[in-house]
Amino acid sequence: MTSPAQPPGESGKPSESASADRVYRSPMAMVGGVLLLGIGLWMGGDAVFRGDGLTPWTALAALLLGVPLVAAFTFRPAVYAGDDRLRVRNPFRTVVVPWAAVAELRSTYSTEVVTRDGAKYQLWAVPVSMRQRKLNVRSGGKHLVGSEATVEELRTLAEQNAVRPTAKGDPEVRWAYGFIAPALVGLVALVVLLALG
Repeated sequence: MTSPAQPPGESGKPSESASADRVYRSPMAMVGGVLLLGIGLWMGGDAVFRGDGLTPWTALAALLLGVPLVAAFTFRPAVYAGDDRLRVRNPFRTVVVPWAAVAELRSTYSTEVVTRDGAKYQLWAVPVSMRQRKLNVRSGGKHLVGSEATVEELRTLAEQNAVRPTAKGDPEVRWAYGFIAPALVGLVALVVLLALG
């Protein structure tokens, strides 16, 4: 936070964007995640509290494997479009692509961003519906819905914001070890317990 006497952007950190990021998510993936977690916790909890022998430990290992995977594939995916960059949060990694580095945004069988150096990153949070694609084709592109509308909006943002001096740079990739590590621990524990049982 800057003091009133200090101009914005001079606190040693880059100035915050003027507008909040636009967030794109798949609501049906989140509903599916809630259902999967509910069923998994119900069955796993039952095995933990009523099981005997190695069953409770096996159930805990399965939950340690399953819960991070379900959360990673259903709740984590999101696309954040800001003034300076596109942040793509996929199940196991986050990719930050400055608008100037975006060469193309496309929606074929999956939604992708292609960088100027040729790297492709999928946008898991923007699923492609073949049914909606057929509707778009039939309307001659006049009525964009679903992923087509989202990609068109992202293309517009890329064109408008690529000229900003703060939208320059190279793409950055960060791995989501907070989801990967527990799932690997759960997998190892499950394999060991199944081998013992």
